[in-house]
Amino acid sequence: MRLPDDGKRGVRTQFGAVCWRVVGDKIQVLLVTSRRRGRWIVPKGWPVDGATPAEAAATEAFEEAGVTGKVTPTVLGIFSYNKELEKGERLPCVVALFPVKVKKILNTWPEKAERRRKWMSLKKAAKKVDDPELASILAGFDPKAL
Repeated sequence: MRLPDDGKRGVRTQFGAVCWRVVGDKIQVLLVTSRRRGRWIVPKGWPVDGATPAEAAATEAFEEAGVTGKVTPTVLGIFSYNKELEKGERLPCVVALFPVKVKKILNTWPEKAERRRKWMSLKKAAKKVDDPELASILAGFDPKAL
């Protein structure tokens, strides 16, 4: 992972996707595993020049989870975490989350060899993620409020 080289120190901003669908009458969200430790997370990444935050989140959904769909430019919530870098350093990050209603699930995608993906109920997804702020956002997600 190469960080933007802008000379900044301190907290960094990332954009993430809550990829969702309805099966029957239940909402499901798609989690992916992190590359390094295999933890369950949402797709997220750095800002992209020329893209809105919501567009950047949709790009991460494609690259990390292999899904495309309709992204809503409404922030669902923000969570913070410490990104572990190669040398054991930690970089504080805040992640703004955007909902992506999944329309297409791809069989191949850029990071398929590096991650697993799994659809889960909101309750199960909230239990699987390590971050309590992210868990709260997932547990309270209601697409009817969009």
